[in-house]
Amino acid sequence: MKVLYFAWVRERVGKAEEALDPPPAVATVADLIAWLSQRGEEYAYAFEKPKVIRAAIDRMHVNQDTVIAGAREIAFFPPMTGG
Repeated sequence: MKVLYFAWVRERVGKAEEALDPPPAVATVADLIAWLSQRGEEYAYAFEKPKVIRAAIDRMHVNQDTVIAGAREIAFFPPMTGG
């Protein structure tokens, strides 16, 4: 699957996107965040407050308990404000 990072998540991870194949135990968005945070210091920093991270699967906003099976693209971004 393609994983996209936006705003300060992208800045902290150090890349805008990457192709990943997480292990089968990674079933939900929350699982993916936990797995990513173990991939290195930059990921740990980006996902240090997982509750504030927002996610979208195939361009649809989802909750962190959403199952990721079959997802082609998952995007992570910080909370957004209106304006």
